[in-house]
Amino acid sequence: MKNYLMILLIAFTAVACNKVKEPAYELVWSDEFDYQGLPDSSRWSYDTIGNAWGWGNHELQYYTANRIENAEVSDGTLKIRALEEPWNDFNYTSARIITKEKGDWLYGRFEVRAKLPDGRGLWPAIWMLSTDWEYGGWPRSGEIDIMENVGYDPDTIVASVHTGSYYHSIGTQRNNKISIPDNREQFHVYAIEWDSVSVTAFVDETAYFTFEKESDDPNVWPFNKRFHLLLNVAVGGDWGGIHGIADGIFPAIMEIDYVRVYQKTK
Repeated sequence: MKNYLMILLIAFTAVACNKVKEPAYELVWSDEFDYQGLPDSSRWSYDTIGNAWGWGNHELQYYTANRIENAEVSDGTLKIRALEEPWNDFNYTSARIITKEKGDWLYGRFEVRAKLPDGRGLWPAIWMLSTDWEYGGWPRSGEIDIMENVGYDPDTIVASVHTGSYYHSIGTQRNNKISIPDNREQFHVYAIEWDSVSVTAFVDETAYFTFEKESDDPNVWPFNKRFHLLLNVAVGGDWGGIHGIADGIFPAIMEIDYVRVYQKTK
């Protein structure tokens, strides 16, 4: 019996010693939204430059800046609010906030705990873009979509990457989806882990999409430069507006509990 127990102990020790350690992460940036008013200007800016041309997707909203009706922190959460109202020849307003030059990272784990808006015609997104566009304009410098959802397919969460070789306009996109039926009623953590060889997307620690580095060609893997975060709620557009916009869905709010960025410890 003693010999049997000794064999078990040796076997257990060998397995424990050979187990690959999970990477350790440390928090390097966050917004807990534990204040009131506009989003913290030391962390966030507003993206408005694409209003005139619908952001390339024929979106119908006007993204405003420093307007509390569209982006407000209160009661511990950020509310990005799409409204039906006339504004600069548009019929809808919303906000698209970004961390560019205030939070830019090469690799890490990126978490956003959010509750999504409900309504056909909406297109909320949590995503990342290249900060410096060193490989050229979209999609050559890359895009990472942590979470996208369209109101006519409300239960479906999609994660994607876009590169010079892989993007939806030429039918080569790389993505996957997961069903989260209560995403409008409950908060969920939408996350990616990005390192030098892969990008993996999660919802509440369930991994459902991985894009692995295939070569050093920047058309395939532009994800070796710094990126920043974007949060927005679009109205209409080539994807979100395929089935029109429902009546009575506004105000439509994406509510965000926190944004946290972690990087591997050295």
